[in-house]
Formats: sequence, structure tokens, C-alpha cells
Amino acid sequence: MGSKSRFLLFAVFALVWALLATTSSPGNGAKLSQKEGSKMTIRLTSSAFSEGAPIPAKHTCDGQDISPQLKWSSIPPGTKSFALVCDDPDAPVGIWVHWVLYGLPGSATELQEGLPAVETLVNGAKQGLNDFRRVGYGGPCPPGGSPHRYFFKLYALNAELDLPPKATKKNLLRAMEGHILAEGHLMGTYQRR
Repeated sequence: MGSKSRFLLFAVFALVWALLATTSSPGNGAKLSQKEGSKMTIRLTSSAFSEGAPIPAKHTCDGQDISPQLKWSSIPPGTKSFALVCDDPDAPVGIWVHWVLYGLPGSATELQEGLPAVETLVNGAKQGLNDFRRVGYGGPCPPGGSPHRYFFKLYALNAELDLPPKATKKNLLRAMEGHILAEGHLMGTYQRR
């Protein structure tokens, strides 16, 4: 291949690269797809534990098994409701779902500690079934051995979901498709000897 051919090949490659960069960058006027839009981040925190830290026993099956306090900020405009999932990807049987909550008002910024295990909360939010086959929060309860990670995932949605109480995580994820504006994650750990 001559130097002229190599130069032309390089020029075509550079042009294709430049076109891809300008059409996929949201800052250059490209319309965000729902998937790209969901990469916006909500800041999710808890007074019970910090990112990557152990979850206190009172929030587990070894204690009172009550839900931890959660608080969030950096909410995108257009948020109509929130949904929350907590799961453990380290469970021996695969991902184990500990909490499914949805229909939280778009104005909400916090969940108090110890939400009751009822299908519908006072603020209208609904609770789904966890993998313990119970409504509401079911705290960490791993087998002995290595620590497990528990991911609390909050979703800001541009719609109010038409889901009855007792929905599963799978039902919720399907209902949220095309409605996620932003996500926030908080991960805590728990280990039983």
C-alpha cells in the first residue's frame, strides 16, 4: 500500500471517528436516547451506612430487620415518581431481591427508617414482593462466609406507574422501560460468620 493510499485510509478513518463523536455526544445537540438519559445520577445516601460500608445488624435478619433511612438529591426536572429496588448479586442462587418499592411521589426526597411491611404506604407508594415472598423490606440474611453486597437502586421516572401492590422486580423493571430519567445507587455490605 502506497503512502497516498495509507493517507486516504487514515483520512476516512478520522472522518468516521469525528462523525461518531459528534452524533453520540449529548453536548453537540444529539437527542438523548432513554438509555443515555438514564445515566444521569441521583445522589443516594443513608444515615445508617455509607457507600461500601457494613449495614448495621438492626437492618438485617440478625436484628430488627427494619428498612434503613434513605435520602436523595440531584433530582432531574420532570420527575413524576420514584421506584426503589434493593438486591444482593452475591446470593448463592443468583440475584436475590430484598425490596421493591414504587409509586413514591416525585416530590419525595427521603424514606424514613423502618417503613411498615404494608402493600400501600401513607404517601401512596406501593411495595412489591421480595424474594422471601413477603411484601416490603427483607434485610440481608446471607449464609455464613464472605460478605455480600446489597445495592439500593433508586430510579427517577417521568411517569406514575400503573402497577398494583405486590409487583415483582421483574414487573417493575418492565413497567419502568422508557421512563427512567436518572438513577442513584448505594451499596452496603453484610457478613455472617
